[in-house]
Amino acid sequence: MKKTILAVYCILSFGSIFSQDDTPADYLGPAFHAGRREAARKMMPPNSVMAVFAYPVRTFSNDVDYNYHPNPDLYYFTGYKEPHAMLLIFKDPQRYKDSITYTELLFVQKRDAQREQWTGKRLGTDGAAKKLGFSFVLNGDAFAAFPLNFSVFSKIIFEALPDALANETAPGDLSQLINSFRKKTSLPADYDAAVIEDLISAYQRDNGENSNRITRFLTRNISNGKYKDSALVKKFIAAKDSAEKKAVIAVLENSQWNSSLFASLTTDLRGIKTSEELQLLRKAVEISSIGHAEVMKAVRPGMSEREIEGMHDYVQKKYGAEHWGYPPIVGAGNNGCVLHYGENDKMTVGQKTILMDVGGEYHGYSADVTRTIPANGKFSPQEKLIYNIVYDAQEAVFKLCKEGTSFADIENKALEIIAAGLIKVGLIKTAAEARQFYPHGCSHHIGLDVHDKGAYDKLKKDMVITVEPGIYIPEGSKCDKKWWGIAVRIEDDLLIREKDYELLSSAAPRKAEEVEKMIAEKSGFDDMKLPLLKSAKKGF
Repeated sequence: MKKTILAVYCILSFGSIFSQDDTPADYLGPAFHAGRREAARKMMPPNSVMAVFAYPVRTFSNDVDYNYHPNPDLYYFTGYKEPHAMLLIFKDPQRYKDSITYTELLFVQKRDAQREQWTGKRLGTDGAAKKLGFSFVLNGDAFAAFPLNFSVFSKIIFEALPDALANETAPGDLSQLINSFRKKTSLPADYDAAVIEDLISAYQRDNGENSNRITRFLTRNISNGKYKDSALVKKFIAAKDSAEKKAVIAVLENSQWNSSLFASLTTDLRGIKTSEELQLLRKAVEISSIGHAEVMKAVRPGMSEREIEGMHDYVQKKYGAEHWGYPPIVGAGNNGCVLHYGENDKMTVGQKTILMDVGGEYHGYSADVTRTIPANGKFSPQEKLIYNIVYDAQEAVFKLCKEGTSFADIENKALEIIAAGLIKVGLIKTAAEARQFYPHGCSHHIGLDVHDKGAYDKLKKDMVITVEPGIYIPEGSKCDKKWWGIAVRIEDDLLIREKDYELLSSAAPRKAEEVEKMIAEKSGFDDMKLPLLKSAKKGF
């Protein structure tokens, strides 16, 4: 491990992935983002404009903000990573003061020397023009008075408007950009783009097999008030067949204010990865997979869940990953049965298996890798039986992964193998009972979001998806107690090719025997000794 770390250090120090100012040089370049804008423009209908807003800044505690994470769509189209910004993409060329012709316009936060001393350097208009390749950039405070008549456009395309902070009152702040956009576009006060985007997503994901699950999701959100008793949602739920559902969606697509087009356009674009994106995704997944392998070597029954989380974090940061791709899940024993367990506060993992769903984000692109490992180095007989059912389901799905396979086929195959395995070991009697122990789907897209945008009909070349069957038997389940607390998920990231797939997460062992063999190896973490805390007391 020490030799490996030294070798990696040398590569990072002397390789080509650092720029002259000692920051990474392998970010997506201006040409990539310009290409994505042009691809969007070609898909836009005649006489249309598309708006993309930055995400809001969020408060962590009192006067401290969370580390800012850009809106993936805005980053995809611009490379801009700061808050308080808006992009406009026009289908047709526009004129400004009879001297400037433009097809895109970026509004950014203004340079401010005093604030930059506290929160970091801003690109400003000159920096955005130079580094991001825009020919027309203005400060955000110019948008309110900018002469642009939105009423002449047949389609105004935008996503759900961010819920900006009420105290953002300075000209150019996100809330002010949104207020100006509402006024300039005469957007109805009751227009709810979030509801529309959920309906579009439901329509795109509905493959017939999951219709009941989608209906329950939409019905629940009407009941809890999220959809504000939406007549559109009720009509979609009441639709008798796909033709009636399509008619509901057509109403949305024909509106001048059009969030449905934004959802479908960005879904089609982001679902198919470019060669530049694949380079970053490969790295994000490899880093995360090596993290899983190194933690396997280091794991001991006396460790805490949070200590194991910390080892993942160290390896990811060592290789240059900036963030988690999502909150890490490190669940020992019964904790692994909580699908999105996030506390990671069990002080001793003990003799149980540990479900680790941990993936890093590299330059905006997120991996999603899960491994389930025995803390003591060996699976118990019951644990291995369940593990091998999940492994067999994943192997069966892998064989289907190529262009043209439907997501429904993937879901059905995983459920079929898991149901047969659970029947064989006596946990269920019929296949219809399998969902009590396998309650989630098998696959989703990854990319700039860990649950990335992408179509869910047929697999296409250069999609990157997860394959993640699992079995969870929480304490109190109606079965023999010997099964209680066993949770197994194996999740890998695959690049879809024309006739097969590429397994991007192969650096993390999958077979039960290979996992046990990896755990037996020596770890570089073994030699790390920290002093005891003088303030230590029971519970800490």
